[in-house]
Amino acid sequence: MNICIFVGARPNFIKIAPIVRAVVKAKAEGKGVSHSLVYAGREDDPTLEPSLFDDLQIGRPDVCLGVECKNLNELTGQVMSAFECYLQEHKTDVVIVVDDLASTMAAAIVAKKQGIRLAHLVAGTRSFDISMPKEINRLVIDGLSDLLFTAGIGGNSAATREGAESSKIYMVGNILMDTLRFNHQRFARPAVMDNLGLTEKRYIVFTLNRKAIIGNDDELRALLVSMMSHTGDIPVVAPLRQLAAEAVQCIVNENPLLFENLHIVEPLDYLHFGYLTANALGVVTDSGNVAEEATFNTVPCITLNSYTEHIETVKVGSNVLVGEDPVLLGEEMARMVDGKWKHCGIPERWDGRSAERIVQTLLECAAK
Repeated sequence: MNICIFVGARPNFIKIAPIVRAVVKAKAEGKGVSHSLVYAGREDDPTLEPSLFDDLQIGRPDVCLGVECKNLNELTGQVMSAFECYLQEHKTDVVIVVDDLASTMAAAIVAKKQGIRLAHLVAGTRSFDISMPKEINRLVIDGLSDLLFTAGIGGNSAATREGAESSKIYMVGNILMDTLRFNHQRFARPAVMDNLGLTEKRYIVFTLNRKAIIGNDDELRALLVSMMSHTGDIPVVAPLRQLAAEAVQCIVNENPLLFENLHIVEPLDYLHFGYLTANALGVVTDSGNVAEEATFNTVPCITLNSYTEHIETVKVGSNVLVGEDPVLLGEEMARMVDGKWKHCGIPERWDGRSAERIVQTLLECAAK
């Protein structure tokens, strides 16, 4: 069985790394399985730091399609064209696509048009906001998929409500936890902690990626002022990529005194960022992946969004949603700094065996 694992963007590599390792292990054990790793972007994509693949202990992509454009419809078309050429030239029995990007949807459509079995990870995640492009992508991908690999009961329920046959749905658990558990002992204290004089459990991590917040100066200013007005003497370290760093720095320059404890730093590689967040007093983020990692580490987390595709991080875990409301953010920051956070635990099937279940399922399906 030849498996093509399709990756649309950097965060996807963190999720597919355990599957790659599980396939390699199965092949070494004599099982009839092999894989290829296909990336939608460029080989020299600046978001893929050189250490990423060493940190994840997987090889670099076998093929990079080289697609790079901001318009999502144009990107979809380019990925479809390039991925179709790839599948026509490489025998493939199953394509695994990850998450909900435009490139993911494009690859899913092409795989089905080629008559190839399609598996979706993570299936059944929903915001229930059809105005969001990613929600449309999720619906399309799940609707096309032969195998729906869900993270939990919520994903199963969403897929079932939309008419998916139960025989297609497999609750494999949260694949991100496979990567976290595999690497937890390998996390390394980053030099930036020493440079800033940070002490474990005495700093807050702030990350920002959503363009809707970055591009709205008034909203971003209100959120930053609220956050820093409630941190007291606790330093906030912010590993931000270029656009976010520039937007935040402009606001910091308006009132340096208020923001003297906010430290904007360069983005960190996976193992150093993992250490930074695992040992923080708390995390403020707009990233679902970062919120999931915080739940695993039982670190208090505030998410700058009004929804999450992984509601178990809120119901069971350490996550709290505040949307873009600076008042709510301030209230939760006060609880975080005062050590009055809610009781939290680890959701079901966050056991680090999701990739093992996925590969076993693929092997069983191939044998039928």
